[in-house]
Amino acid sequence: MSFKIAIIGAGSVGFTKKLFTDILCVPEFKDIEFALTDVSEHNLQMIKAILDRIVEANRLPTRVTATTDRRKALEGARYVISCVRVGGLEAYADDIRIPLKYGIDQCVGDTICAGGILYGQRNIPVILDFCKDMREVAETNVKFLNYANPMAMNTWAAIEYGKVDTVGLCHGVQHGAEQIAEVLGAKSTQELDYVCSGINHQTWFIDLRLNGRPIGKDELVAAFEAHPVYSRQEKLRIDVLKRFGVYSTESNGHLSEYLPWYRKRPDEITRWIDMSDWIHGETGGYLRYSTETRNWFETEYPQFLEAASKPIDQAKRSNEHASHILEALETNRVYRGHFNVKNNGVITNLPQDAIIESPGFVDRFGINMAAGITLPEACAATCIASINVQRMSVHAAISGDIDLLKLAVLHDPLVGAVSTPEEVWQMVDEMVVAQAAWLPQYAHAVPAARERLSTSQVKTREWAGAARRSVRSIEELRAEKAALKQAG
Repeated sequence: MSFKIAIIGAGSVGFTKKLFTDILCVPEFKDIEFALTDVSEHNLQMIKAILDRIVEANRLPTRVTATTDRRKALEGARYVISCVRVGGLEAYADDIRIPLKYGIDQCVGDTICAGGILYGQRNIPVILDFCKDMREVAETNVKFLNYANPMAMNTWAAIEYGKVDTVGLCHGVQHGAEQIAEVLGAKSTQELDYVCSGINHQTWFIDLRLNGRPIGKDELVAAFEAHPVYSRQEKLRIDVLKRFGVYSTESNGHLSEYLPWYRKRPDEITRWIDMSDWIHGETGGYLRYSTETRNWFETEYPQFLEAASKPIDQAKRSNEHASHILEALETNRVYRGHFNVKNNGVITNLPQDAIIESPGFVDRFGINMAAGITLPEACAATCIASINVQRMSVHAAISGDIDLLKLAVLHDPLVGAVSTPEEVWQMVDEMVVAQAAWLPQYAHAVPAARERLSTSQVKTREWAGAARRSVRSIEELRAEKAALKQAG
């Protein structure tokens, strides 16, 4: 087989390498072309060198090109994968820093909440540019695989306004299944059969079977509470399981910021999170982790390049959906996974226009979703609250309506639990002004927002958050890695 895959945001070096090696685990794909594109020439050259080294080490005919000219990369592409982070860490820092001034403490801030909504405002105009280029220069039936957050908003915009065949992909379901298999004593996730459905980052294991035996709420709660690690790291997640009756896919830290109950006061935050790793609820945890990862990669690049000389191990193919979807579409080997698509009746008690995440099967006819799923009422209610925020956020990003953007933020569950309308209005003005370089649709609104900020009487505070950690230096990371290696 010979076709072209374009990867936008290929400068996300570690993730691009994973996708690349996964795809080359499919024997029929050795003759394909990978076209890498990114706004950073520096990152592009680093990842191209790594991928070239992999191709050379495995004696493959695979072609790898790299260009900052996105349109050139998309020419003739059959598949386009996006893993972009519009605004980079600079804009992301504002997604965390500014809401903290108004008492909103986020762990990740990339899906909803104040940070996630502004992240969507930066992404959506760029997503629509991607789609325009795909319609004009890619293969006629190009498929867009979006890995970038905010997943639901980006996918919603690409389908509804970009008019491109799009699927959103995430790995939260797989990670949740791995946890469940572990606490139940399964040898692997192969023993676990499950139906997981909802919206991205709020997906629910509504049916669980271990070797064919149904697993109920009480057994699952007992298994998690007995686990020596998860009982401490996933306290909030276990509490939701007890109250809702089903387990959520998302990590303790992620789930905490989608709900109005657990991060509304500093003392409540410290009660429900765990500081052993960023993902369990640390204030700005993913921002710290991303900063450290970038610094580490830049310093340790020669080691990453050397590691690329090893043969591809097909046994280490990851459970990221992309390679399996491409394999199913091109070879007709059926793949079952969980995909982000427009609802259209798949989940009976969620809005039809929403982007849902639910089980589906892929073969040469495309992605075929299992329809007619009904969520437990509490799960549906929680999802609908987020869907309403997502819908307003997408419409605001398309129209450049700053008042609608403020209403979207106001209706966010955690924002509403913490902030007054006056605080929300000022916070959005401050975020739009700070991020104006990445928000072209709000250019007309920035001068008035800046003027309102100059005369505002709303009080703020400089606050690091309830559970903030400093970014570790390269030396600290090296010492920690050495200690773990010695201990293990």
